[in-house]
Amino acid sequence: MNDVAVLVVDDDFMVARVNRGLVERVAGFTVVGEAHTGANALAAADRLRPDLVLLDVYLPDMSGLEVLRRLRERPGPAVDVLAVTAARDVGTIRAAMRGGVVHYLIKPFSPEALWERLDRYRQLDQRLSTSPEIGQAEVDRMFGGGRGGPLPKGLTEQTRDLVAKALGDCGGDLSATECGELVGLSRVSARRYLEHLVDSGSALVRLRYGATGRPERRYRPAAPQASPTARQPRAEKPTG
Repeated sequence: MNDVAVLVVDDDFMVARVNRGLVERVAGFTVVGEAHTGANALAAADRLRPDLVLLDVYLPDMSGLEVLRRLRERPGPAVDVLAVTAARDVGTIRAAMRGGVVHYLIKPFSPEALWERLDRYRQLDQRLSTSPEIGQAEVDRMFGGGRGGPLPKGLTEQTRDLVAKALGDCGGDLSATECGELVGLSRVSARRYLEHLVDSGSALVRLRYGATGRPERRYRPAAPQASPTARQPRAEKPTG
């Protein structure tokens, strides 16, 4: 399958260069051009025919929302748009959603945040290109409504999936420290992800009582056959 062709649009030359570098670090994506005004963005989209546009809202000659509207009205192959902007007012966000952006990323953001959105877009694009139809569960995962639940601030889906995989592959249970060592996180960060998995029903936690000190929290995957309506206990009491 061909790489996703990306057009980077930002009024700041340095920001555009940084975003270009971030995109080019993701396998399956190729930046085909940059634009720094709305008019140049529209001309580049007509000339380069990108699959995806990283679009800033604040442009010197017109709003990125106007660029989005014109992209939607132009003839020819459709183009997807990922808004990457400092605009955080509700009206702009709502207008972008109604314009059909695939995601809305507010500056400043971490490289991981952009990579996560690109990875999700790539998975969605591949799945829709290879299958005539898909089920509701997969649609939910693609649109971020899967079993992991909404993520608390500061957590990313990519790292959550790594933590969930480590938990599933361990063959038993893990402490936050052990999980962090496997995934490359601090104990505190690993525990935040593990507690999120517990809250969303994807993991269970029990307390292991030692001879002295505080009990240790041990995490394991939730049973696959567990009913989503049957709430599991947050902690299992020790036996004996």
